[in-house]
Amino acid sequence: MSSRDRYQAVLQQIHSDAGEGESYPLSQRGPLVLGRDLDCHISLDSHIYRAVSRRHAEVLPVPAGETPEGYRFWQVCDMGSANGTYVNGQRIRQCQVLRPGDRIMLGLDGPEFVFHYRTAEVALGRAETREVEWSLNRPLSDSVSLTQLFPIFSTGKQLPHKAYLLPGSITVIFVVLLFLSVGRPALFNLLVAAYLSGAAYYFVYRLCGKHKPWWLLAGAAMITIILLLSPALDWFIYLFRQVLPGEIPTTNAAALGFPLLLLRMFFGAGLMEELMKAIPILLVYLLGTQLGRSPQRYQWGVWEPLDGILLGASAAVGFTLVETLGQYMPEVYNSTIKAGEDAAQLASLQLLIPRVLGMVAGHMAYSGYLGYFIGLSAMRRSQRWLILSVGYFTAAALHALWNTAGEFSPLLLLLVGLLSYACLTAAILKARELSPTKSQNFATRFR
Repeated sequence: MSSRDRYQAVLQQIHSDAGEGESYPLSQRGPLVLGRDLDCHISLDSHIYRAVSRRHAEVLPVPAGETPEGYRFWQVCDMGSANGTYVNGQRIRQCQVLRPGDRIMLGLDGPEFVFHYRTAEVALGRAETREVEWSLNRPLSDSVSLTQLFPIFSTGKQLPHKAYLLPGSITVIFVVLLFLSVGRPALFNLLVAAYLSGAAYYFVYRLCGKHKPWWLLAGAAMITIILLLSPALDWFIYLFRQVLPGEIPTTNAAALGFPLLLLRMFFGAGLMEELMKAIPILLVYLLGTQLGRSPQRYQWGVWEPLDGILLGASAAVGFTLVETLGQYMPEVYNSTIKAGEDAAQLASLQLLIPRVLGMVAGHMAYSGYLGYFIGLSAMRRSQRWLILSVGYFTAAALHALWNTAGEFSPLLLLLVGLLSYACLTAAILKARELSPTKSQNFATRFR
């Protein structure tokens, strides 16, 4: 009988009365999942273990990790649980390799399991126990396996989920396209803008930690683009900049003074543009309410603040691309063309990069912040109008303050940008806390 056949890794539950519970053998065929979900391999009673997430943690073999004697290494990985996974009293961030005797706890004071090896014989002698522990702590030999020489053979299935394969592949694609577009400034600028805006949005998406259909998020951006390119923009301009006191001077705006310019920016930029970016969120909200009891209604609609933030940030991407590529870059190009074609192209590119990257403290911050309130109003319907009013006017005020600060002081602009980003991230963290699906949230936690 080989050592691999004689010893088997198991998890054994430890009860509060110090008694040993059921043992769960580990299989090299796949992970053993622990949580409250009935589909988990170790399904825990939701009435007793409320601090345990639906899919809390998993124990799985380390790829290509074994001693020369054939003892497999195992690791425990937290699956984005709300209350954390602990090994020997220390909270793990992602995964941790296990040693015999390690105690795994799901949340503080949650259910506890001990990891060890058991023998296929009736009892495991003391000398054999020492042999197992010594083998697991001994360094690997100098022999090299096929999976060590070609890691992709053993970890290929994990790449899409744990190695940022998609964003890395998209980056490679954009790099090739940028090389091909050298000499064609318009296409080059469009590709740079698309990549940078996608990267900025991906950052917010990962911070939110909730899955949303890609076509729905892209649709929010497209609706905003269509609004800006349609006659609807003229109606918004007429209402907010002619009927309401939102007329903004095209030159020497600082001559109005800070208070008056702030007031005009509040109506002419803040209220107008935030309403335009909120329209896709409201449309998706209506879509969700019209789906009846369809299982897609919660995935497609707006039912919580995280939904609103994701859609609002997506709408901001569409708005920023149109505003930057269609308005600001042509203005800079025309104003510097006298210095030569190369100088004008360089000035345009120098404007493009900070404007698109600045979305996380600009348009994405305002519309994502307003999206939080739209989603919150879907959860707290009795106070819907109060919530929407606070969100709309606060987002518009931040927007107006940013535009006004840019006319007076770079330092003030920096402070407003930091404030806007702080408001967005605070809204995201609160939304994750309020989320009814927080046990499935995949966001990296910032402490």
